[in-house]
Amino acid sequence: MKRIAAIFTAFAISLATALIARAQEPQTSVSSDPVIQLFQKLTSAPGPSGFEEPVTKIMVDEMKPYADKITYDGLGSMIAVQDSSGPRVMLDAHMDELGGLIRRVTPDGFLSMQMLGGWFDQALVDQRWWIIGSKGRVLAVTGIRDIHIAATAERSEVFPRDSLYLDIGAKSAAEVCEMGVEPGDPVVPDSPFEILNGTQNYLAKAWDDRIGLAVMIEVAHRLAHSPHANQIFYASTVQEEIGMRGAQTAADVIKPDVAIALEVGIVKDVPGVKPEEAQEVLGGGPAIFLWDASELPNRKFVAFVKNTAATNSIPLQYDLITGYGDDSAAIQRSNGGVPTVNLVIPTRYTHSHNGIINRGDFDHMVDLVTALVQKLDAAEVARLRTFAPSSE
Repeated sequence: MKRIAAIFTAFAISLATALIARAQEPQTSVSSDPVIQLFQKLTSAPGPSGFEEPVTKIMVDEMKPYADKITYDGLGSMIAVQDSSGPRVMLDAHMDELGGLIRRVTPDGFLSMQMLGGWFDQALVDQRWWIIGSKGRVLAVTGIRDIHIAATAERSEVFPRDSLYLDIGAKSAAEVCEMGVEPGDPVVPDSPFEILNGTQNYLAKAWDDRIGLAVMIEVAHRLAHSPHANQIFYASTVQEEIGMRGAQTAADVIKPDVAIALEVGIVKDVPGVKPEEAQEVLGGGPAIFLWDASELPNRKFVAFVKNTAATNSIPLQYDLITGYGDDSAAIQRSNGGVPTVNLVIPTRYTHSHNGIINRGDFDHMVDLVTALVQKLDAAEVARLRTFAPSSE
């Protein structure tokens, strides 16, 4: 009996040890896939509106092998150029993410935050953040009212952003200062990249619009070794989330003949989305916006995208989104008017700490944009830019 008990005890200890070890295993290991490594690098970088420099550094490093030259506009948007003759084709994706900046420090060491970009108040409570201070990153959390002291009616209320404070563990304004934090410092979500449980879905912050930047890098890689008839301007723009400012200044510099904005889309395949609110599904391929609140695309360019996708057997979704604005709106109003389309990668949970994209949608988007640029030439661009009535 003692022997059986000892065997049982040893088995229980072994099982418990295995379960503990399994629980402590990281959810993902370092991937050898260069695209996944690129995703991790881009989404991990801090870069809220007006503080995009860490993302700019990544884009310069990634684009330098494929670009003939790299320049900047006066706001900080980076413009990488391939080739020097043919129509001026602008590809656009913005570097900034939703974030905030420190507004003030209270005497007892708490911090108020000015939000940068279109945040839901629901997405702000009880979240971890990084403050980029003068001495490096400082971990912070937006606290939450303790349920044990909250009134019954209070439990179902949304906490307004002006009631939230960042807690960095400091007891005084002097301790905050000692940590290298002061008003005006940028704040970004703390949300590491993860492969979602072995699927082709990837979880991270800042897909809006680091996924567009990743598309530009992969397209530049392909077109550096493939024939085409254009000058390509890869614009990594700043301050999109607070008014499409970098797209306007970058387009002023580039003076494009045609333009393609690369963005995140909005999906319908999650609970709670009404039939008319969104049309995209994760894994269904890239999408083209037929309308959004800021931009009505060039109709001939839309038809050109549809035809190119069909010819190359690339799945293409369509969408119209009411509460949406993007860089294409600023670009199409530049240079006397620019035929522009907005192509998007379906994304779950945009404008939050945790978004999800699908790898197949990304790969198909790279295929589509590469095919579009290769198919464009002087004659096709002239056709897209012609609005004279037909004589027929």
